[in-house]
Amino acid sequence: MKNYTRLFVLAAGLFLFAVSARAHVYLDPKAPMEQRVEDALSRMTLGEKIAIIHAQSKFSSPGVARLGIPGLWCTDGPHGIRAEVKWDEWEQAGWTNDSCMAFPTLTCLAATWNTDMALLYGKSIGEEALYRGKNVLLGPGVNIYRTPLNGRNFEYMGEDPQLSAQMVVPYIQGVQQNGVAACVKHFALNNQEDGRHVVNVTLSDRALYEIYLPAFQAAVQNGGTWSIMGAYNRIWGQYACHNHRLLVDILRGEWGFDGAVISDWGGVSNTDEAIHNGMDLEFGSWTDGLTEGRSNSYDAYYLALPYLEKIQRGEVGTKELDDKVRNVLRLIFRTSMNPDKGFGSLCSDAHAQAARQIAGEGIVLLKNESPVLPITADKKSILVVGENAIKQMTVGGGSSSLKAKYEISPLQGIRERAAQNGADVQYVRGYVGDIVGEYNGVTTGQDLRDDRTPAELTAEAVNAAKQADIVLFIGGLNKADHQDAEGYDRLQYDLPYGQNELIAALAKANKNLAVVILSGNAYAMPWLNDVPALVQAWFNGSETGHALAEVLFGDVNPSGHLPFTIFPTLEDYPSHQYGATAYPGINNEVEYKEDIFVGYRYADLYGQKKPLKYTADGRQYTINPPKHKPLFAFGHGLSYTSFSLGKATMNGNTVTVGIRNTGSRQGKQVVQLYVAPRKPGIVRPKKELKAFRKVSLNTGEEQQLTFELSNDMFRYFDADKHEWVLDKGTYDIYIGTSSANPETKIEYTVK
Repeated sequence: MKNYTRLFVLAAGLFLFAVSARAHVYLDPKAPMEQRVEDALSRMTLGEKIAIIHAQSKFSSPGVARLGIPGLWCTDGPHGIRAEVKWDEWEQAGWTNDSCMAFPTLTCLAATWNTDMALLYGKSIGEEALYRGKNVLLGPGVNIYRTPLNGRNFEYMGEDPQLSAQMVVPYIQGVQQNGVAACVKHFALNNQEDGRHVVNVTLSDRALYEIYLPAFQAAVQNGGTWSIMGAYNRIWGQYACHNHRLLVDILRGEWGFDGAVISDWGGVSNTDEAIHNGMDLEFGSWTDGLTEGRSNSYDAYYLALPYLEKIQRGEVGTKELDDKVRNVLRLIFRTSMNPDKGFGSLCSDAHAQAARQIAGEGIVLLKNESPVLPITADKKSILVVGENAIKQMTVGGGSSSLKAKYEISPLQGIRERAAQNGADVQYVRGYVGDIVGEYNGVTTGQDLRDDRTPAELTAEAVNAAKQADIVLFIGGLNKADHQDAEGYDRLQYDLPYGQNELIAALAKANKNLAVVILSGNAYAMPWLNDVPALVQAWFNGSETGHALAEVLFGDVNPSGHLPFTIFPTLEDYPSHQYGATAYPGINNEVEYKEDIFVGYRYADLYGQKKPLKYTADGRQYTINPPKHKPLFAFGHGLSYTSFSLGKATMNGNTVTVGIRNTGSRQGKQVVQLYVAPRKPGIVRPKKELKAFRKVSLNTGEEQQLTFELSNDMFRYFDADKHEWVLDKGTYDIYIGTSSANPETKIEYTVK
């Protein structure tokens, strides 16, 4: 009898809970979002509201357990799902099931110039995050490539706001279709790692709106990102994580963002500013979110007890708090309380194929004389030289460091593919760079120590090169401090570890030399004229070796195009022509004195005799023309086949151009459209990228591509009026395959 009574009580309890749950609108996923938010908000205590807007562990924030609202779990990074760390420490948690698929870095994704690849990338990494129980993916990054010394450029999408904007949107959509939020970062102007916690950036409003904000705006208004991460640096004297103009005026006021603003870890530094200036969810490392202190210190965060005590003392009201909670609740309902999300998948064959495909499509063939590539079946003796041929690159580099399930090295991929041709592959070290393979407890297990002198290593490489049919030098940068790594900028523009001298020696020893560079940044190439083939291969994750081998042997026709300009010297970059005031700053003050002339916008001034002098936002700007042409232009990329563009035609506001594969094999080409004002009323770049299309063509195949012109393509930002302005007049529409190669031109009149 007692058992029946217990069953009755249990059933009655479940019934009452169900009735009660139905009365809670916030638990009904079919109810309108704002109704759910307001219902949940009305049921929360003051303490619960404070708790929900700051972290409870290194990567999680609490929900409201009393109301059945789960918290949020965040994860680095934009290239793969970070290994688990302990609750309150950065040390590894020691899990054996937290390995991931390492995807190519975002420089590689940008180099594909293919929005389909961006969607595939986002979908795949979102599935991995979902499987691991993560609600917020801390990425992607869309900060503009201003200086090649920025150690974090490999996490971003290049120098052009239009390319970044078009690539970030499908990435976000791919992630969020899994019920996982993208957290686009770092908002904004995080363009250097040197002094990133203290540096104060000043720039013209025009540069802000034309160069540094468009990708973020596209992420919000076109991608619908559910969260945004603030940056560490200051802008106009106020920290980005509680910068009123950025977060309140622009992000919410002008763009209508309804998601949550999440701090970078330790990016909050002032309670009052965080309350009033748009910060929603504070994460960090220690007591103040940045420096070391007592453990379990989350109640001491700026938006924790200090905020609560201000409310209790009557110093501030709860309006701002309620707005923050609304934004966080919206994020929770879209992610951790999203009933439509599936289960995801981890390290699947589909993800491996996606990583391999993205990597192969992002690899850029910069130069190929003779041609040396692809490697033909008659090359039976192949020599591979260079540390980067064997060094694991998924570990290190900062927050994007990964515990990959596997990583195919370039040497392994080349050996596997060469075996199909019956070729022998020999490897010699060539140089010794970074022998450490550890970050936050994740280790590669590699022992890269080598006590030989540079002279001994070079001599071995040169002697072996003389005997080989073809030499593949695989070098570049790595993920060590002061290379491509968070927290550190590069110390030099040259390749490190004596690679320049080694490449020059190899070029003398064997005319069939292909140089393959793994990096997320540009570099000096004093050996360029002596090297017949050059490949930019990025940091390409788990499938690095397979993707590279497919390109080198011609199984995949290279179709990547550069997402940034490569100049001969560091001084050729506009940000490095004004001394320390423009980079890295004087007394932590950095002024963007190159203004809107970043990357190819600056390169296009080559040959101009006089400097540009103009005033913007009350500042005087003097832009001296470049002394040297770029080594490789923005948008440049070669193929193993050839293409020809027809003559552009205009019908209304539609531009049509034909493209034909005139070579002997299938290939892909990137067609780029640039807009150039013929007689601008103010100082403007000579031309700007406004649209692009990647097309695949078989031998002899031709396609007609159309581009729709819109008024937005011709506007510039007027800081005095604080609005986008459209000048009537004649514009030239250039269509080509790089910023330096406008193959066809047609005029268009804006009335």
